[in-house]
Amino acid sequence: MTAAQRDQATDGLGRRAARRRRLRPGNALALVLLVIACAIVLLPIGWMLTIALKPDNVAAFRIPAEWFPTRYFQFDNFVRTLTLPDRPFGLYIVNTLIIFAGNVVGTLLSCAFAGYAFARLQFRGRERLFQLLILTMLIPWQALMVPQFLLFSSVGWYGTYLPLIVPAFLGNAFFIFLIRQYMRTIPRELDEAAVVDGAGHIRIFWSVILPLCKPVLAVCAVFVFLGTWNDLLGPLIYLDRSSQFTVAIGLANSVTRRDTEWNLVMAANLLMMVPPILLYFALQKRLIGGIASVGLKG
Repeated sequence: MTAAQRDQATDGLGRRAARRRRLRPGNALALVLLVIACAIVLLPIGWMLTIALKPDNVAAFRIPAEWFPTRYFQFDNFVRTLTLPDRPFGLYIVNTLIIFAGNVVGTLLSCAFAGYAFARLQFRGRERLFQLLILTMLIPWQALMVPQFLLFSSVGWYGTYLPLIVPAFLGNAFFIFLIRQYMRTIPRELDEAAVVDGAGHIRIFWSVILPLCKPVLAVCAVFVFLGTWNDLLGPLIYLDRSSQFTVAIGLANSVTRRDTEWNLVMAANLLMMVPPILLYFALQKRLIGGIASVGLKG
């Protein structure tokens, strides 16, 4: 028997063994449970899609319930929901992305600098300051809502995007913690080699440490995007003109006391789910790798 034939026979045995492992009762039961769990999770989304494809509320809430329209699918609902004159979701998306751009730049810069200081620099009281920073994570945002509103109103920022963007440039305890923990896993020999070459702390941070932190920075950027995209309370407090409204406010305003067009509301909800899903699939490997690589080194 030649080497090629032996390799082919070994591969065949390996495939048969893998099939036997997959067909074990335990694996089959786990697969069935996963399918049931996925069905339960996706059931609300399927129901939203069903209502979004129906022509009106009468068809949407007909009893017995219809999972599929009996006449035709109303795909025009997805176009109509983006072009409504009283709820221009296209403008809301642009406004949300403007806030996100400011938040992601401010968060990554401020948190990366603070994380580098806590991870790589030696100074008196560093651990005490880091413990104090972690304690601030226990303070709910609702407790700071009124003082922040009074502060931003007194400086004339009410009715602008500044109260929703500027705090990002002052750091976030959770993201500082993530970046600090990740930076502590980077070998210090890289810093020492850069110092030998005459680099200072700014050069080490910008040219050595920051390029190695792309996974954790991607994780932070995704969290910032989700927080900005889903934020309702912040824009609702500080924005007073409909031309400034964000996606979350637009979705909330879609539901009225009477004559709510639920098919258009569900179509808008489904469309607003698309950007986070696309972002996840685009950054899936980096996101999962970044979360997995954030150690808990003390």
